[in-house]
Amino acid sequence: MPLHASAADLDIVRRINVFRGLAPPAVERLIAPATTIELDDGDILFRQADPAQAFFALLDGWVKLSRITFAGDEAVIHVFTKGESFAEAVAFTGKPYPATAQAVSPARVVSIPAAHVIKCIRDTPDIALSMIAATQVHLHHLVEQVEQLKAQTGVQRLADFLVSLCPPDARGCTLALPYDKGLIAGRLGLEPETLSRSFAKLKRFGVEVKSADVAIADVERLRRFAADDRETTRTTLRKTAR
Repeated sequence: MPLHASAADLDIVRRINVFRGLAPPAVERLIAPATTIELDDGDILFRQADPAQAFFALLDGWVKLSRITFAGDEAVIHVFTKGESFAEAVAFTGKPYPATAQAVSPARVVSIPAAHVIKCIRDTPDIALSMIAATQVHLHHLVEQVEQLKAQTGVQRLADFLVSLCPPDARGCTLALPYDKGLIAGRLGLEPETLSRSFAKLKRFGVEVKSADVAIADVERLRRFAADDRETTRTTLRKTAR
């Protein structure tokens, strides 16, 4: 059941990309009818082809955005976390949601009604420009994902993912995987068995896995490995396998 967004919730929403560059009065008007929705792991926020009734900002937890392909398979587009927003574009175009949003952990999201957004845009066109800019950020992330699929090996993609979960200045890092390994495989464009083999290969780089917990001895070493070109990566793996 949607609840009135608290002051703390709205403070997070004010800092999302879509509102950068907007004057504070415009932001306050946009978020005035915002409500907070609490989701359990597995709950569906909206489904692919549903009428777009709102756009969302994530307060806590993780939400998966995915599409069903013509072959009936699930394609993971992105997994959002705290401080990120999604469904901005459809909120002011009136088109159906192009993907399904599902919580992959307990999560809380703020919902802002699409009809209210459209009304605000008519009165303040700069809001539309800000939303277009936010959509460009999402597009940039998608382009980066495609680049990773083409430029990096599967084990590099996994290394890059693990590094992204560590604090920026960490030398070593111990973390809990944020969601299940099946979803991690889908996000990285890997088969589950390939993900398992990739984790095994990363042991050579000081990565130890125990269930959902991962210990990384040298974050910078792992970061350098993720950034290597494919040929260098193959050579490194061959050398460390000896």
